[in-house]
Amino acid sequence: MKKTKIPQKHLLHFFLLMSVLHLNTCQSQTTNNMSNKNVNPLLCNPEKGICEIPTTPSLTDSNTTFKQQKPVKIIYFTDPICSSCWGIEPQLRKLKLEYSHYIEIEYRMGGLLPDWSYNSGGISKPSDVAHHWDEVSLYYDMPIDGDIWLENPLHSSYPPSIAFKAAQIQDEEKAVHFLRKIREMVFLEKKNICQWEYLAQAATVCGLNIEKMKEDYKSKAKVLFEEDLALARKMGVRGFPSLYVIDPSQNQQLLYGFRAYQNFEETILKTYPEAKKMSYNTSWNHLFNKYHTLTAREYTELSANPRKESEKILDNLTANGTLQKYQTKNGAIWKIK
Repeated sequence: MKKTKIPQKHLLHFFLLMSVLHLNTCQSQTTNNMSNKNVNPLLCNPEKGICEIPTTPSLTDSNTTFKQQKPVKIIYFTDPICSSCWGIEPQLRKLKLEYSHYIEIEYRMGGLLPDWSYNSGGISKPSDVAHHWDEVSLYYDMPIDGDIWLENPLHSSYPPSIAFKAAQIQDEEKAVHFLRKIREMVFLEKKNICQWEYLAQAATVCGLNIEKMKEDYKSKAKVLFEEDLALARKMGVRGFPSLYVIDPSQNQQLLYGFRAYQNFEETILKTYPEAKKMSYNTSWNHLFNKYHTLTAREYTELSANPRKESEKILDNLTANGTLQKYQTKNGAIWKIK
């Protein structure tokens, strides 16, 4: 039978749509599977339409236990340049607003991009990622400018991951803020967050001690990062985002990949049925005081306004001088002026 050649553009749209519908994850490439087979971590397999690694380890190590102060513990394996992780920011922010009394989130780095020492999976060089990121931005409705891979590409996601661990040593809350800031830098501002100057800028904005962070970055943080990679292998992490939701008896459920907010909420309630949703102030000023920057998709999720109305509200607040808008070719982000 004669095979019909599918245009590259149509094939790209197909596998991106399938990846969103099925798993929508950034693929993990941890140390143990790197030695087995080179797999590109930044694109899904266009033939299968999913993001996966060649050898799937066991889902969970039952001997892994975690200390927890609240009824629900979430071990969140992520990476600073994981586009799918950026895609679930609206859901995570809402989850924190509605269930913060019941949940605690422990951020772990997974090591998405060790380096460019491979040429499989549809990508052989950074410039191959550019169009992919632009397309993914449309599906997640979160601003991502793929031109960074043309203008100032990253050689690895390890440096910003180690920097995050250095920030965690100082302060967990500031570290989460730092992770958000460097994501904005890479996805919107096209800044190479492997470079110390940008990591230092982000640390300053988040109120971290630069000198201590630099010292820890060269020593303690590397050890902590290796521990995260080891834990990811032990727990069977096969892609990002991976969120292990744990009850007081250490029973685990896995939220894998991009999911709607309803899936997050259902998992929390299944893990801890006594959890009660908390109401919160959905006014724009309250939301911006809680989260200093918001995309239109995030504001829509948090305020419950329709998507078009949300952007109109944000633009009106920009026009009257209340907010500042940072525009990219694939969307914008707003902050209080």
